[in-house]
Order: sequence, then C-alpha cells, then structure tokens
Amino acid sequence: MNVLRRSARKSRIERIKNEHIKEIIGVKEKPDIIDIIERKRLQWYGHIKRMQEERLPKLIMEWIQGERRKRGCPRKTWMEGVRAAMKTRHLEADQWLNREEWCLGSGRRRQLSQDRKDRKNSKYILILSLH
Repeated sequence: MNVLRRSARKSRIERIKNEHIKEIIGVKEKPDIIDIIERKRLQWYGHIKRMQEERLPKLIMEWIQGERRKRGCPRKTWMEGVRAAMKTRHLEADQWLNREEWCLGSGRRRQLSQDRKDRKNSKYILILSLH
C-alpha cells in the first residue's frame, strides 16, 4: 500500500483510506497482493498433495519439527496460512483430489476465464475501431 500512496503523492498524515488511494491510482478492481499470494499458495498445496508419497516436497511438507517453538507470539506456519486461505475460499480438506474443482475453488480458473474474456473483448473493440 505504501507504493500506491507514494505514487498518488499522498501520505499517512493526510488520513486517506486505502480504498480511495486505489481509486486514485486505478487499481480498485485488480486483486491485491495478499489475494495473489493466497491463490499461489493454494495452487502449490494442491500440486504437492497430488504428488507421489516418496517425492521430496511432499515429505518436507508433511514433516513435523521435533523441537519446541520459541517464546512469545509464534509466527504462522505455512500450513496455517493454507488452512486460513481454504477457510476464506470455502474449500474442504480433501477437495484437492479433484484438480478441476480445486482450481475453481482456489481462484485460478476464475482468473483464467476473466483474462480470456478481457482478451476477447479487446479484440472485438480493436476490430470495430479498424472499420
């Protein structure tokens, strides 16, 4: 958000909401970086879960650390982030078995279909403008 504020030449002192800054820059409808990271995390999680049991990435993901965590507020683990993303997107724990359904739930299919629609519309507008 700091990059967008700098681009809009607005500071935190001016107390302008983030949504208004996004409108000024023109990125209101585009997904934010957190949504993109969650989507990529879910894609990788589904990819690993469909791997064979002896593959190294799957073994590492299912590995449980032996020592205790340090004092204080513990950082979130990668799996906790995956569980939170699954919860916000209403995905079930075993839904990764069906790849197409998983891609729909993680948001990848929606993004691909939206990109295709945008390209189709831009081609149509280009053809109309040439005539």
